[in-house]
Amino acid sequence: MKLLHTSDWHLGRALYGRNRYEEFEAFLDWLHETLISQGVDLLLVAGDIFDTTTPSTRAQELYYRFLHRVANSRCRHVVISGGNHDSPSFLNAPKALLRSLNVHVTGSVSGNPEGEVVVLRDLQGNPEAVLCTVPYLRDRDIRSVEAGESMDDKTRKLLEGIEAHYREVCRLGEEIRSNLSSFVPLVATGHLFAAGGRSIEGDGVREIYVGSLARVTLQTFPDTIDYLALGHLHIPQKVGGMEHIRYSGSPLPIGFGEARQEKKVVVVSWSGEHRTVEEVTVPCFQPLERVSGTLEAILGRISALKAKGSRAWLEIEYSGDEVISGLLALLEESIKGSRLEIRRVKIRRVAAQSLERLSEHESLDELNEVEVFQRCLDARQVPAVERPLLLEAYREVVQSLHEEDLFLQ
Repeated sequence: MKLLHTSDWHLGRALYGRNRYEEFEAFLDWLHETLISQGVDLLLVAGDIFDTTTPSTRAQELYYRFLHRVANSRCRHVVISGGNHDSPSFLNAPKALLRSLNVHVTGSVSGNPEGEVVVLRDLQGNPEAVLCTVPYLRDRDIRSVEAGESMDDKTRKLLEGIEAHYREVCRLGEEIRSNLSSFVPLVATGHLFAAGGRSIEGDGVREIYVGSLARVTLQTFPDTIDYLALGHLHIPQKVGGMEHIRYSGSPLPIGFGEARQEKKVVVVSWSGEHRTVEEVTVPCFQPLERVSGTLEAILGRISALKAKGSRAWLEIEYSGDEVISGLLALLEESIKGSRLEIRRVKIRRVAAQSLERLSEHESLDELNEVEVFQRCLDARQVPAVERPLLLEAYREVVQSLHEEDLFLQ
């Protein structure tokens, strides 16, 4: 029995307004080829298949076309569990149809733990694995609300609910396995934040429970589990140093914070009760690079990238002391004739100066968006005659963002 563990595809995610469908397609093509070359029997996807609960038609097309291709390969099974970015109803809608392709989907808990236990069979019809397909456990799925609860009470009940859910689903899985005549692995999935898990700034990972305290420990998971495939954190890693409890990480860098991170999928094999775990590196389909420093340093790095024929997308952070008029135009001019793209420009000094203007009796939380913007204008010493037009444009941008947030809600 051989499985491949992946998660956090985030199909449909853009990067500062730039769509990434070519990257997603290239990854799925590579993954299909890897399933074949590695002789994988089971593909496990541990949540966050899509980036939003309302994925675009292009993202859906990539998803269903990939599943169709896998169904026609030697990989016999696909097991998909939902993440916090996924819509449970969207994932579950084609569930019965996908079962005919040996694709098992668990978008959310159903109230019946038996529905999360799947017995996979080989070509002769013999059991070859028992799967406990636990999806992202939403607060309402595992915790009852009582009047007068403190945050500590809520956190404790969340952790108790997660542990109780795993205990019950794995008990059912172990009960099935104990009645089999030969050993088969008990494999579980999960989408959560494990205590001690590593994440980095700008990776898009957000806390999934109120209070940011509900991070599960190793004791949450029954020791009957032979392999636990986790999703949510984007850095490939073991949990508590345990070889069989792992995050595969995201296959693509979700933001510039992950630009230098080596991406992985995990391949797990059993020969009888003997287990081997191997990480397989995912190719970089679109280079990302952060460039920071003075204007001279930034232009020097861009020149070096152009000389190498790089096609990287750039996040630029200017940290010089001089206020440079038309900085963006200068940067755009510097990449002409190359395949480089500038996706974001930050000016560190202006932000720092703006915050320095807070008095000892002020905090950033006490200022609204317009007041913060006015501090930025002060820091840049923008002439009074230019401010009304800038303020009007800024208010329009802020309003459009608020409207977008309401639409997404």
